[in-house]
Amino acid sequence: MAEPHTSSYYAATRNRDTDFPALADSIDTEVCIVGGGFTGVATALTLAERGHRAVVLEQNRIGWGASGLNGGQVIGGFCGQELILRRLGEDAADQVWDIGWRGNEIIRERVAKYSIDCDLKWGYMDVAIKPRHMKYLRAYHQELLKRGFGDDVRLVEQIDMRSCIGSDAYIGGLVNRRSGHLHPLNLCLGEAAAADSLGARLFEDSQVIDIEYGESPLVKTAFGQVRADRVLLAGNAYQRLDLKRLGGLVFPAGSYIIATEPLGEAEAAEIDPLNMAFCDPNYVLDYFRLSTDRRMLFGGRCNYSGREPKSIRASIEPRMHKIFPRLKGKRIDFEWGGNIGIVVNRVPLIGRLEPNVFYAMGYSGHGVNMTHATGEILADAMEGNTCKLELFERTGHTRIPGGQRFGSQMLALGMLYYRARDLL
Repeated sequence: MAEPHTSSYYAATRNRDTDFPALADSIDTEVCIVGGGFTGVATALTLAERGHRAVVLEQNRIGWGASGLNGGQVIGGFCGQELILRRLGEDAADQVWDIGWRGNEIIRERVAKYSIDCDLKWGYMDVAIKPRHMKYLRAYHQELLKRGFGDDVRLVEQIDMRSCIGSDAYIGGLVNRRSGHLHPLNLCLGEAAAADSLGARLFEDSQVIDIEYGESPLVKTAFGQVRADRVLLAGNAYQRLDLKRLGGLVFPAGSYIIATEPLGEAEAAEIDPLNMAFCDPNYVLDYFRLSTDRRMLFGGRCNYSGREPKSIRASIEPRMHKIFPRLKGKRIDFEWGGNIGIVVNRVPLIGRLEPNVFYAMGYSGHGVNMTHATGEILADAMEGNTCKLELFERTGHTRIPGGQRFGSQMLALGMLYYRARDLL
């Protein structure tokens, strides 16, 4: 039985309900995609735009997982870029850079092309807590200028921070108008509707229980099956297929968000005068933004232990009050959480199990952007152009033995080290 969407702000304000059927017979297609989040839906839409037949199988509801629960921040780049360049050399630098920003452009294009109502706003700020953070942001600012970002990026010193954020918690930051924020569930649902309109077939309440590999793989659910030329595994933190080869590579980490009552117009303008999203540079970080109806959406404090906090509000609200003391006393209307896929080296896990069986997961917190770039990379690879796919295949990944539970405990121990570094 399909689980409903978590009781989040996004679920409460979604602008459409899905009614895709459960798979109940045998069908044939070019590409069968397992997972109805951003990766699966974005790939299906790319394939449909190119005239291919695609089927998406989602065990719950479209956008049920991290794609419908995340902070809604559309941030260019991806974790692990530096590692890819160290291993592959500077010859890959331009291609890696293009991949890191391609997802933002795809989102911009699709929102306009399909008239997707998802509260898309451009404007994002990396905020600095310590001098070493500002040193990094100054260097990154210069890189962005060299890459042609021009007036879209602006370095802000401490004396001018009040023009960007109503908080004294930060010593500076970097504004970027090519990143932004949106309502992630409405984006995912809008893209699913677009894919459906172009001929892709989407099924909900259709958990995949087995895959038979071969020249034409057979993907099985409890009540149906799909014969396909190619298969994509896109379950991210909820991926449970082919654990013999994929186990120990991606681990679920809990991420949590609270949403306040709507703020007054003047109060919201003082807190976030430029209507931007924000993120700090810590390993155990805070991220926040205002919703279209002026609620503070404040999240972070990733939990790598596999244990959910007894109270999400009690875990997150003190962090929000530290950054915005004026929000003390504001009603908390929503609190929710879910799992994101974490990879040990933070490089997204994208590749092939077989020549015709692909996988994509583990975006380590940069999923909104990178899932869309990945959808294009996968569609290219399925058409025979594997250049970008091979960048990720050649990077190499660390497998933590002992199963998911033991691996999550190892990650939690590692994060204690990084939390200590945050405090230095």
